[in-house]
Amino acid sequence: MNDARAQLLRVYAAALRAVDGAAAVRNRLAHAEVGQAVHLVAIGKAAVAMAHGACDALGDRLTAALVITKHGYGDPGWRDRRVALLEAGHPLPDADSLTAGDRLLRFIEQAPADASFIFLISGGASALVEVLPAGVGMEQLRALNEWLLGCGWDIARINRMRRALSCIKGGRLIPHLGDRPVLNLLLSDVPEDDPAVIGSGLLVPDPLRSASLPAGVPEWLRPLAALTPAPPTDGAGVTTEILLSNRDARIAALAAAIANGWQVHAVPGVLTGDALERGRELAASLLAGPHGLYILGGETTVRLPAMPGRGGRCQTLALAAAQTLAGHAGIYFLAAGTDGSDGPTEDAGALVDGGTIERGALGGLNADDCLAAADAGRFLEASGDLIQTGPTGSNVMDVILALKTA
Repeated sequence: MNDARAQLLRVYAAALRAVDGAAAVRNRLAHAEVGQAVHLVAIGKAAVAMAHGACDALGDRLTAALVITKHGYGDPGWRDRRVALLEAGHPLPDADSLTAGDRLLRFIEQAPADASFIFLISGGASALVEVLPAGVGMEQLRALNEWLLGCGWDIARINRMRRALSCIKGGRLIPHLGDRPVLNLLLSDVPEDDPAVIGSGLLVPDPLRSASLPAGVPEWLRPLAALTPAPPTDGAGVTTEILLSNRDARIAALAAAIANGWQVHAVPGVLTGDALERGRELAASLLAGPHGLYILGGETTVRLPAMPGRGGRCQTLALAAAQTLAGHAGIYFLAAGTDGSDGPTEDAGALVDGGTIERGALGGLNADDCLAAADAGRFLEASGDLIQTGPTGSNVMDVILALKTA
């Protein structure tokens, strides 16, 4: 690996360290006044890390904990008798997601009347835990989520539709907690850091409940959405705070880049839109722009074909950029999730350069064909450009780093 690629990966690692869920929760709860009979619920891809931070901070004040995370993201070595750890499906919910929803309701109901609750919510919660209305089953839930993952909508519209078919999202979990105080701590994986969108707003009333469903919704969904209970009108008793967001990751990347002595161009705003289009646009801007490191953050979308291949939005973004950068030396483009996964893969993303397309072609692959089949990961494996981190203990959207040295 050349020095520029290694340095770029170190900047990415610095961004991940800055958004560590365990440290953020530990710091927040170290001196918090939360009572002596705390019941903890952690849900999301960063749930285990966040729960570890809470256990460290709370000590004997913690009575019981329920931790729900993605398959493969658990901690099999955790032997705390107070902690129940469940794994469920992501990005598509599975039967374990419904089991987790049932366990969540029972965990709340069995807590004493004088208990206080702390919720730790990170991205992925929407798929990992669910309670469906009577008459709606796993088949409809999976059909909805398969359609949502391939439709090209942004996360706000996607989670709005998830709330429409849920008995716990959109604030519908609040009535189950009664009058007990709740501290709701979030890692934001959505643009604008809207708490109603993060995890589909388990403890945040849905302000759009009364609005009509958006155009393009499958007709079979409309009657099912009418079966869900009305959400509460307010979140009284729930204190919601956002601990970390994508901005924190970008600030850390900026500091690491400056320490490397690079000229830095921090791009304002949040990157959204189609991954193919954005990848090509960003690469063209990089070719025309001055030398230095460009730092962006956000979350693009991918429209999936009927039988998608291997890859996610970061891999698609990176491969599309690599097409425009082909043949240009001294330019590097990194796109990776802060949670360690990109779509239904174990890869965080990719780091491409001007030789990516040539290296992949030597493996007998065509970039256009792979992108059309949502199979960017197969090409990037052949070119040697995939990034693997494993679970990071965070989830604050994606980091994009583009370096021009020549």
